[in-house]
Amino acid sequence: MSDIRKAAIVLMSLPEEDAAALLSKLSPKEVEQVSIEIARTNRILPAEQDSTIREFANANPSSTTEGGSLDLAKNLVKRALGSDAGQALDNIRQTIEALPFGFLRHVDSQNVLTYIMDEHPQTIALIMSYLPAAYGAEILAGLPPERQLAVVRRMATMNQTNPEIIREVERGLEGRMSNVVSQSFQNAGGVESVAEMLNVSERSTERIILQQLAEDDPDLVEEIRRLMFVFEDIAKFSNKDIQSMLKHIETTQWALALKGASEELKDKILGNLSQRAGDMLREEMEFLGAVKVSAVEAEQQKIVDIVRSLEDAGEIEVASAEEEQLVQ
Repeated sequence: MSDIRKAAIVLMSLPEEDAAALLSKLSPKEVEQVSIEIARTNRILPAEQDSTIREFANANPSSTTEGGSLDLAKNLVKRALGSDAGQALDNIRQTIEALPFGFLRHVDSQNVLTYIMDEHPQTIALIMSYLPAAYGAEILAGLPPERQLAVVRRMATMNQTNPEIIREVERGLEGRMSNVVSQSFQNAGGVESVAEMLNVSERSTERIILQQLAEDDPDLVEEIRRLMFVFEDIAKFSNKDIQSMLKHIETTQWALALKGASEELKDKILGNLSQRAGDMLREEMEFLGAVKVSAVEAEQQKIVDIVRSLEDAGEIEVASAEEEQLVQ
């Protein structure tokens, strides 16, 4: 991974104001190079972001980012260079607009996959060679295993390609995808919508639906349940329920899970521990140092699973949003 790529990932992982402040420390040419990389990057894989930020500051990233955009790059350049941003902005815009297959930057990877699935591996390899790595990875994952191998082999051995061939492939794909490119799609439905709906349903309705659904698709039910209740929701529990949880969850689990938690939740858990136990938990959290986001999220999910099992056993009660409003 190039230094320019690494710098772009770090900047995209920060609030825009902080990113602009860092960008202002670079020379105008470096600002331009990094901003072009931001503009051409749609997505960042969590693992790529994690390793890059660790290398940059040996710190634990608290969130992930969807990626960059031309608008983000322009905003950062304007903040960093002020009145001197004009030429850099022109260069960035011209560079991005001139990129082969640039029209795919705002198309969902699954839509792209639909249109290139039956293309020759050489053609797919050519297209993917001009896509951001994370975007290309999503498309690659959707190809059958044998085609994945064929495409990767051709990408690895691809050298110089005739510009006219690139333009021909680009024009052909853009023509076939014209309807998709010109339309604006919005996500509708999905597991998240079901989870949100059941979260405000009566508990009896929720249980019946999930029990019946589990008979045909237990994996889907598990996915819905995971979205219905998230780790941060633990802060909404009463002190009595928190104390019930503490009997079933080890201190080492809390130490890792709370590394990525809000101060409200940390205070809630620590406030229900004895002075000695609270001090031990704080020490263990400090001892852990920087940890991977994936490890924290995995531990948080384990605790969520324990909470849901306690709910099923009737030891605690997970109130729905509607119930919470009624209590208030």
